[in-house]
Amino acid sequence: MATILDGKALAAELREALASRVAALRAAGRRVPGLAVVLLGDDPASQVYVGSKVKQTQAVGMNSIEHRLPAETSEAALLELVARLNADPEVDGILVQLPLPKHIDSARVIEAIDPAKDVDGFHPVNAGRLATGLPALVPCTPRGCVMLARRACADLTGLHAVIVGRSNIVGKPLAQLLLAENCTVTVAHSRTRDLPAVCRLADLLVAAIGRPMALGADHVRQGAIVIDVGINRIPTAGGGSRLVGDVDFEAAAAVAGAITPVPGGVGPMTIACLLENTLTAYERREG
Repeated sequence: MATILDGKALAAELREALASRVAALRAAGRRVPGLAVVLLGDDPASQVYVGSKVKQTQAVGMNSIEHRLPAETSEAALLELVARLNADPEVDGILVQLPLPKHIDSARVIEAIDPAKDVDGFHPVNAGRLATGLPALVPCTPRGCVMLARRACADLTGLHAVIVGRSNIVGKPLAQLLLAENCTVTVAHSRTRDLPAVCRLADLLVAAIGRPMALGADHVRQGAIVIDVGINRIPTAGGGSRLVGDVDFEAAAAVAGAITPVPGGVGPMTIACLLENTLTAYERREG
């Protein structure tokens, strides 16, 4: 049976370290970092996620600034709010919760955020800096994936990493991060021919395709590290539902050397890395 890579425990360690650094700032009489979160509408999943971000921001001693707006808020009004947050010296990080209502152009909103405050790491400037090896605010989920992979193998140099998924949020930035770790990187996707065979080449396999339990034992090489980014809700026999990843956990765990669970794997790391990005943005702004 594979070693379970506990994202909850690693995220708790990261938050503890961040809390110590923020406490040192406060003790020195310095301003503490501020994270502004913007939520439009009342989507239940987004409400829960934003609530968790706010709670954890406060728990590490940072200032949390919430802006909860109606779903019918205009794009112009949202862009005006982003401009105010860009100019606010108390705000070090800006996060606009996605997805946005259909009448708003998400790309335009992301591009309106000051790249120095783009703690999601989605701005084209940060994406470009990451791709060219320059310091950047890195997308949180890929950063968390690398940290979890390092728990299974402290030095990733020379590993063949296969990422299944090519999104701008996970697949593409994760490929850049793993190249920086000196991995050999293959990016596979739904159009890849003989996907199981490609996946079995991986020392490190990352599933980020958004399809429940799409990767099974036949996708995993014996002893491989498996990082499951997927979060999918599927119905249960009793009329309820449960969360599963993009990997068939039980089947893959019988073959893998180490694997992340869902829930409790990559998910907790995403918010912890968001807080880390906020502190990084603060330090860069404060010199």
